[in-house]
Amino acid sequence: MAHLQQQGLVLLQRNYRVAAGPSARAGEVDLIMRDRDRDGTLVFVEVRRRGSFDHGGAAASVTRSKQMRIIFAARHYLQRHCRVWPPCRFDVVAIDGDTLTWLIAAFDAG
Repeated sequence: MAHLQQQGLVLLQRNYRVAAGPSARAGEVDLIMRDRDRDGTLVFVEVRRRGSFDHGGAAASVTRSKQMRIIFAARHYLQRHCRVWPPCRFDVVAIDGDTLTWLIAAFDAG
């Protein structure tokens, strides 16, 4: 998170979770941040950590199924907290060993 803040993003919320039922989670967003761009883009960030690049590394672990759960939670957040939906994007911060990679607009809701 500190890396993203140093790049100008402002933290709004951590670990935003949406339940599918009494004991099931439907989705979670690790970090919700606002970009300081002129449009005030909301950035939904998935943070993945792996000890090595085995099996494709941290970024590869953000499967389409995982993306759909993040998108579900992001839509829930927008419905609850935004009267007018701002521009949004989905970033991934992949940490493989000591290497941090920030994938801006790693996937979209479409």
